[in-house]
Amino acid sequence: MLRFLATFAFLVLALFTAELTEPVRNAVVEPWTRELARVCAGLITAFDGSAVAIGEVIRSNTNGFAVAIAAGCNGIEASIVLAAAILAFQAPWKRKLAGVAGGIAAVQAANVLRVVTLFYLGQWSLAAFEWAHLYAWQALIMLDAMVFWLRWLRWIRAPAPERAAA
Repeated sequence: MLRFLATFAFLVLALFTAELTEPVRNAVVEPWTRELARVCAGLITAFDGSAVAIGEVIRSNTNGFAVAIAAGCNGIEASIVLAAAILAFQAPWKRKLAGVAGGIAAVQAANVLRVVTLFYLGQWSLAAFEWAHLYAWQALIMLDAMVFWLRWLRWIRAPAPERAAA
């Protein structure tokens, strides 16, 4: 357990430090955030045609309301915490890599839902938007990461299926 905690702390610190460097921001964080905005605007447009992504901003063509996806709102931090937990745990590398890939996908799927719902919620009520943005969705994204990690732990502990004799 001590080995897991030390490795987890090291990985979280290393990955968060890397995320803050200019080369990683330019090569990964900013393109990721712009792509997230593009995907969310595409989903919104598929349902009502009222959104456009300009960089990391999603703006309504109907009423001008806009949301900007800032650092901390792009799902990268939750993905880092989840990836560090998976990588720190003693398991076969194949299962670790599958867990990291699946975990990032799960966090990002929840984050797309988060951005789209906040876009609509902000047009309805700014007070509700603020509460959902600062409290509800922050907790739900981290809960998503934690539940994924717990399910991954169960998966790596499951016995391998027996092969039929030929």
